[in-house]
Formats: sequence, C-alpha cells, structure tokens
Amino acid sequence: MLRSTAISPNTLFRRFVIGCLAAASLALATSAYPLQVKMPRSQRHESRGEIFHLEDMWRNAMLNSNAVAMSSLLADDYMGITSSGTLQSRDSVLDNLRSGRIHLTALDLYDRKVRFYGATAVVTSLAQVQGTTSLGDVSGSYRYTRIYARNSKGEWKIVSFEASRIHIVGGN
Repeated sequence: MLRSTAISPNTLFRRFVIGCLAAASLALATSAYPLQVKMPRSQRHESRGEIFHLEDMWRNAMLNSNAVAMSSLLADDYMGITSSGTLQSRDSVLDNLRSGRIHLTALDLYDRKVRFYGATAVVTSLAQVQGTTSLGDVSGSYRYTRIYARNSKGEWKIVSFEASRIHIVGGN
C-alpha cells in the first residue's frame, strides 16, 4: 500500500529558497570562472611584450601629438578619466592631439606592471610628465591605470585610462 505524505507549505517554501540560492551560487561561480583561468606562461610572456610595445607606442603618440598612431591604439568605445576628473572619449582624445590642446614635452614611465585577466590586461605605472593642456601646465608626477582588451580580431586595444596626480606634501 502506498502511503501519501503531505509536505507543508513551509517545507515547500524552504526547499524553493534553498534551490534558488543553490542556482544563484552556481551561476555566480560559473560566471566568475573565466576570471580564474590563468593564461599559459609562454602566452603571458608574449602578451606582456605586446602590451609593453603598445605602451611605448602610446607614449610616442602622446609626445609627438600623433593622432593617427593614437587612433590605432584606442578602442571605438574608449573612455578615459583625466587627473582633473574630465571624461574623454576616443574622439575627444584624438581632437585634443590634432589641435595641440595636449602638448607633452616629456613623458617618462616608471614602475610599470601588467596583469592579465583572460582577454584583459591592466597596466599600472608611474609617469613623470612635462607639458600643457587646455587647462594649463600639467607637469608633475602621476599614477595611472590603463586597461587593454583583446578584440575579436585578436588585437589589444585601450578601452580605459585613469590618471591621478601625485601631490607631494611637506616638500622643501
């Protein structure tokens, strides 16, 4: 003889909540998984060399006000944040270079580090800058973060940039 067991509404609700939490945890774990995938050492070494080369191209484009070279480096949806907090699109960066509103006479980079997260590279560095923008003199020390993403063609493009001026307190 089969015996029917009634399940209380509270038990059903608890099972439903536990099932939803388990599904959400699984979805979160699988969506975060690509960030955990390590790039093989040889590929990481090759990609690091590519990124350093692109960083040198960026530096030269800035020093020479070369909008054509800069255009090849920036993604179409590039967004930068200057040390004054101004947002800059790809077009505004290129317009500023073409017009001379950005004019750098020195740009020395130190303490450069590159980290990879799948098809994304994060570059941090210290920059010593001499030059002017439409806001005036921008000479000084800066920390910056530049983010590259590998596009569908396998090319690294700069998708984001943020700079922070380093203020030295108590100097002579």
